[in-house]
Amino acid sequence: MVSFPGYVAVAADVDQRWLDSWVDVDDNLSAPLGALFLSALEERLRLVSGTIDVVLLAPPATGEPPLPLTPVTDSEHRRVRRARRYRQDVEVWTSGPGTLVLGRGLAGRWEVAVEVDEDGRNRGLGRSLAAAARHLVPEGRPVWAQVAPGNAASLRAFLAAGYTPVGGEVLLMPVRG
Repeated sequence: MVSFPGYVAVAADVDQRWLDSWVDVDDNLSAPLGALFLSALEERLRLVSGTIDVVLLAPPATGEPPLPLTPVTDSEHRRVRRARRYRQDVEVWTSGPGTLVLGRGLAGRWEVAVEVDEDGRNRGLGRSLAAAARHLVPEGRPVWAQVAPGNAASLRAFLAAGYTPVGGEVLLMPVRG
């Protein structure tokens, strides 16, 4: 489910009558991201909701990335494992205690995730990794990022790297385990 200014798209196998019964016409822009509707959708589809994320978008950047990156061909880093669950064509780079993951996600868009090990935080590495992704996306395409609203450090890093908040989304997935 994605939400952009003035629009909400529920991409699920539910009929319009059922959807309308849960989403009040006077609250149709916020209700689909609310707990009551998400719980009903989870039950109906037998899926579980992930985090409701802020969706950010950045244009491509030219030239070399702002920091040295080492490509990684085989990684079991938790951020990489998570990316592989949601994305295709996943590529991974590291820079010191930081990891950058780029792959094709929702609707084939290029999505980035970054993680900085605890001992490397508070030095601007997250911002540099987020900026580097703008140099790595093939074909001069824009790059998308999803950040949990409570992850203020990550949100600040992406904003400082030139990303703009454009909406919100929540993905529903099969129960793991």
